[in-house]
Amino acid sequence: MTTAPQESLQANEVGEKRTARVIALALGNDILGDDAVGFLAARALKNEFPSGVDFVETGEAGLALVELLEGYERALLLDACVTGLHDVGTVLEFFPEHLGRVVAPSPHYAGLPEVLYLAERLGLEFPKEIRILAMEVEDPFTVREGLTPRVLEALPHYIARTRDVLRWLVASVGGN
Repeated sequence: MTTAPQESLQANEVGEKRTARVIALALGNDILGDDAVGFLAARALKNEFPSGVDFVETGEAGLALVELLEGYERALLLDACVTGLHDVGTVLEFFPEHLGRVVAPSPHYAGLPEVLYLAERLGLEFPKEIRILAMEVEDPFTVREGLTPRVLEALPHYIARTRDVLRWLVASVGGN
């Protein structure tokens, strides 16, 4: 994972530098082409939310997300997905209740429902509101930097939708 030019927090810095009540957690990998779309959206918006949102980039998954999300009141997860059900560039919005539990051979493959269940069982301070924005991408598997043309074309829409959701999450923190 490369260092973000806009100084987004890296996963190992979150606990010591948590400053906001909202987290924009970008999931992905910079060297897997379209898989970086969440990182790029977060980097584009970081300066628009200088104090209300912590922007964190990570290639982590599974139970590692517990530590990253703990202590925040609201969370937005940004990711790439390949469902084959939507046109490339489609922005999909999910809530945790839309996701099914994962029967995984290892905790490294635990999904968000398992992470939420664990946080509840452990009594952790966890986000009350979690939103997920995922863009249907073409190729998050090939090692290369840069997005495929259709994903690059759709990136401004993904950034705009991310901005709207973050504004709502920041505004909702005050009213809980």
